[in-house]
Amino acid sequence: MAGAKDEMMGGLKQGIGKMTGDEGLEAEGAIQKTGGRAERKGTGMAHEAKGNLKKAAGKLLDSPTLQAEGEVDKTRGKIERA
Repeated sequence: MAGAKDEMMGGLKQGIGKMTGDEGLEAEGAIQKTGGRAERKGTGMAHEAKGNLKKAAGKLLDSPTLQAEGEVDKTRGKIERA
């Protein structure tokens, strides 16, 4: 969630910097936005991988519950990466 927050706050700083002609604030916002996006996508990839592992373990152990949990984690990761 921190990545999404940084991405949003960075975008706001970047926009305010553009509107006011403050190049420093605009650059700071761009950096924060890019860092937030990278963090969010990295977290999404981790959740997606975790989901794939749970789903595979659920199939191996014949556990529908574990398979469902894996599918939820996998979907969560895809949404975070979007």
